[in-house]
Amino acid sequence: MRVIYKREVKSYFQSMTGCVFVAFLVAFTGIYFTAYNLTAGYPYFSYTLSGSLIVFIVGIPLITMKSLAEERRNKTDQLLLTAPVSLTKIVMGKYFAMATVVAIPNIIFCLFPLMIKLNGTAYLKIDYISIFVFFLLGCVYIAIGMFISALTESQIIAFISTFGVLLALYLWDGLMGFLPSSALSCMLGLIVILSLFVLYLWQMTSNWVLCGASEAVIVIGCSAAYFVKSSLFENLLSKLLGNLALANVFTGITENNIVDVSGIVLYLSAIAIFIFLTVQAIQKRRWS
Repeated sequence: MRVIYKREVKSYFQSMTGCVFVAFLVAFTGIYFTAYNLTAGYPYFSYTLSGSLIVFIVGIPLITMKSLAEERRNKTDQLLLTAPVSLTKIVMGKYFAMATVVAIPNIIFCLFPLMIKLNGTAYLKIDYISIFVFFLLGCVYIAIGMFISALTESQIIAFISTFGVLLALYLWDGLMGFLPSSALSCMLGLIVILSLFVLYLWQMTSNWVLCGASEAVIVIGCSAAYFVKSSLFENLLSKLLGNLALANVFTGITENNIVDVSGIVLYLSAIAIFIFLTVQAIQKRRWS
């Protein structure tokens, strides 16, 4: 894993992808920092970071698009699949390399609250927690992008797909307003969402019996629950999908100075889930 990590980190900075990402994120944040904290005198650096979230939407896909798609396009993934190293270590090596690229600007950001302190009142505890959560959010986005990169051999498709997913997550609160609230609509929507998981299960296993049985259980179970107590489904989609507004954990710090521990657990869980899915996606190719 260490060898893969070193190779990946070196490749990001030799190709200038890592340098461009770090430079642009630091420069973009520096502009906000100058405008809000130094010129306007706003004491919270966490507020400045919230303006930099938009950089992740473009920057993270730029980093993750080649992580596994390039290996597959160049056929060098066969070397990885036959290497005497577990797939988990290979994926983790690549993931930690990308996380290192994201960590570098966040380390630089640690200097900004000290600059505020030198010029007046500063809230170092909140600012440093916000930097940590900002980094964790970037790590979540990396895990999502790496999973998407594992599904295709085209870097362009990986970039566009990851960009679309991250943009949707960024606008998630607004999109929730278009969801239906009636019990019947939410029940049907839940069946559709669970059916997508069944479709993914079929793509991974190609087992019609297992997938058919799972789909039958979903349809029958949801229908039975609806007829027994339909009120359970009212606004259910908004309640369930509302938790996917990942940026809300970070903005909760910037807007209310509240640290949501459950949100940090959500970030760590999302990272673990997408790394696991990435390993399974590559594992499927190994045995297909």
